[in-house]
Amino acid sequence: MSRKYKFHNGSGIYFVSFATVYWIDVFTRQIYFDVLADSIKYCREHKGLELYCYCFMPNHVHFIFRSTNEQPMELLRDFKRYTSKKMIETIQDHSQESRKEWLLWMFKRAGNKQGNVNKYQFWQHHNKPIELWSAKVIQQKIDYIHNNPVESGLVVHPEDWKYSSARNFQEDHTVLAIDSIGFL
Repeated sequence: MSRKYKFHNGSGIYFVSFATVYWIDVFTRQIYFDVLADSIKYCREHKGLELYCYCFMPNHVHFIFRSTNEQPMELLRDFKRYTSKKMIETIQDHSQESRKEWLLWMFKRAGNKQGNVNKYQFWQHHNKPIELWSAKVIQQKIDYIHNNPVESGLVVHPEDWKYSSARNFQEDHTVLAIDSIGFL
């Protein structure tokens, strides 16, 4: 892994993106988005997560965040581990999931290719963290994150995507709270 994609500053603000294995569109039902939102809330309360910007897409997630515990790698590892386990359980238990067998087969297939995975692999292993060093760069990443659903053709306006902090930037905090970055 190159030096560019590592957490070097424990107190830094980071942009990260991570995707499901094989870029599978998993986040297609409210119950699956709820797993992500609940995990964010838990990490904010118990793991020192400060979340400044986010977008949950059908097959990947974007964050701008900081670890108040100065452990961004561990925080993200724990978030991904928990959501992976919870998503597999939710898929297994969801009686309305028409793709259940296929999804579990794909996650098991991905897990079998990795020596460090017990059974299922839900997330790709890399996060590509980029430390954000200026207000200008932070704003560029916020714009990129918020425009992701627009560029994907899912909505016309960023704030129309329910699981994006673009709504928070329009004073709509009904889905998921975010923290104030303070200097933008």
